[in-house]
Amino acid sequence: MKTKIYQICTGIVCFGIITAITSCSDDFLEVKNPTGEPLEEYYTTEETLNEALTSAYAPLHWPDWDNAAYNDLTVDAEIMGDDFWVGGADNTDNQHWHRLFNFAADGNNTLATLWGDFYSGIKRCNDAIKYASWENAKVSTQFRRSMEMQARLLRVYYYNILWHYYGNVPFYLENLSVPYTAPQMKADEIYAQLLPELEEIIASNVLPLRWPNAESGRVSQAFAYMLYAEMVMYQNDTARYPQALTYMKALISSSDYELNPSYANIWQESGEWCKESIFEINYNDDQAQRDWGVGALNAGGSVLPTLISPNGFTDDEWTGMDGWGFLPMRVETYNMFAEGDLRRDATCWDVRGTTYTERYQDTHLWLKKYRPTLDNCKDCPTSKNLNYNNNKRIYRYAETLLNAAELLLQTGGSAAEATGYVNQVRTRAGLTDLPSVTIDDILKERHLEFCGEGKRYFDLVRAEGIAGVTEKATTRLVPDTYGYRTNSWTPSKKYIPLAQSELDADPTLVQNNY
Repeated sequence: MKTKIYQICTGIVCFGIITAITSCSDDFLEVKNPTGEPLEEYYTTEETLNEALTSAYAPLHWPDWDNAAYNDLTVDAEIMGDDFWVGGADNTDNQHWHRLFNFAADGNNTLATLWGDFYSGIKRCNDAIKYASWENAKVSTQFRRSMEMQARLLRVYYYNILWHYYGNVPFYLENLSVPYTAPQMKADEIYAQLLPELEEIIASNVLPLRWPNAESGRVSQAFAYMLYAEMVMYQNDTARYPQALTYMKALISSSDYELNPSYANIWQESGEWCKESIFEINYNDDQAQRDWGVGALNAGGSVLPTLISPNGFTDDEWTGMDGWGFLPMRVETYNMFAEGDLRRDATCWDVRGTTYTERYQDTHLWLKKYRPTLDNCKDCPTSKNLNYNNNKRIYRYAETLLNAAELLLQTGGSAAEATGYVNQVRTRAGLTDLPSVTIDDILKERHLEFCGEGKRYFDLVRAEGIAGVTEKATTRLVPDTYGYRTNSWTPSKKYIPLAQSELDADPTLVQNNY
């Protein structure tokens, strides 16, 4: 059984129950209501400062279900790609997903709640950074610096998500006052603000390359390296490619990370935080507080396995539960895996030939990486369908290897070394070595390795700026023969529409040209 610490916060500390960042105990920490107590007098100990830091981590858990919408980041990205359909009951079920899938979104049909989720995270990070600087806190300089850098790194990550999806967003590093608005920056300006910040965090060398197991869930130096590479590669910022490659090689030369011998095991509970895992978002079923009518922002598990599973299906691993039928896998996705590729059966949940209640766009193929099982919710005291303990994998060492290979080729480095990195990933998958690799080969390997992990769409978009690459959004994200997608992706679709509610609240915001 996987356990996690939860903190119950009330009053001005935070609202609701917040999932903590560690994984070493199932103790409850009762926090007294500090209403009326000056913040400067409350945030003076490691315990209370950890509450503020925990609060900054909490929004990582919100997108899958945040009381207002289902916007799991895996689904959000994959429905805009070329491996999955949207599914659900029909094409009006979670209509914003169907509109985004068809590149026909608008201010009333977009990922509206991600904005609030991650700006809440930014606000909480700003708070944690401020509290860590207060001189009357009875904590060590080492604690202060660690808290500050964790919060700053989280803040870059939250902005990174907003930047990926919306592009042109308000930016601030200190919390706002009345009228609570900040200038909306262009996407390139956001990037220009975030990269120096991220470089400064990395240069501080405050965070460990890997936290001890008891602290799994905290952002680390390795997380910062991966975030850096992700951002500069998405931006096609060739000037920073050598530095990104240096960071990837630092991880490769470290003894802290390596490929997990079994690809299938990565997605099992026993594979969580294995040597391959650089960062995961922790979810927990036991002591879960999430429930209908109680609050999705409470501590607990993930609803993703319920969202992306067949309706009315039952087998030995999953009985008495139900799936909602979103994100059916395309048949072409299953077929792209070569015979003998061990990733296929670990990625594709093939229930063709099984009878159940078919929903919209059902192919009888589903994403196995996050499939539900009774073992993954058996300890939940509330609604089990809302509280699976499947951790969300964000960065894996396999991505380090493939990043390094791509960056080597982009910077004129050793083609043999790049090929060796790719072949490590292929060997684990049970495939023969390639004699040499191209950028196309690496993108294909990423497609196979990270299928269903929310990376494919962004790889297609960034490939638009890579010379000679054939798999680009303009050639892959086009009307399909089934008639589900009737519009094509164009460069104007890179950033999705801002929510109309945000435009109404701040008339200075400018809608994206979508």
